[in-house]
Amino acid sequence: MEKSVNIKNKRAAHEYFLIQEFTAGICLTGTEIKSIRDGKASIADAYCSFTGMELFVRNMHIAEYSMGSYYNHEAKRDRKLLLTVKELRKLSVKVKERGFTIIPVLLFINEAGLAKLTIALARGKHSYDKRETLKQKDSKREMERNG
Repeated sequence: MEKSVNIKNKRAAHEYFLIQEFTAGICLTGTEIKSIRDGKASIADAYCSFTGMELFVRNMHIAEYSMGSYYNHEAKRDRKLLLTVKELRKLSVKVKERGFTIIPVLLFINEAGLAKLTIALARGKHSYDKRETLKQKDSKREMERNG
C-alpha cells in the first residue's frame, strides 16, 4: 500500500482569512513528482501569481530527487498551475482588488496518482485577528479537555 502524501501549509490559516479554495493541477517534471511522492516538498513560503492569464506557484520547494542524474530539477522554480479558464478569470479579478492574494494550502497526490495543489483566495490578517484566532483555538481545546 502506497502512503498518501499530504503536505500542509500550517501558517496559512494563522496568517490569512481563507475565503475560497480551488484544487489545481501542477506542471511537474519526472524528478519533481518522485520527490513529492517521497514527501520532500514544502509550501510554507509559497505564493501564487499571474503571468498574463497563467497562474504560477512561486517559491514552492521540492527537494532534488536523490536518484536523479543531470536531469534533476531546480528546487524552487516557478511551476504552472492548471485551472479552468473560468476559475482563472475569477481569481485574476479578485487578486486585483486590494488585500487579496492566492496562497497554497495543501499539496497532495490524488487517487489517479497525480499531484494536486489546493490553493485559497485569501486576505491577510492583522495582529489582533491572529490573537483572536489563537484565543478561539485555546478555548476550543479547553472545552474538549474538560467535556
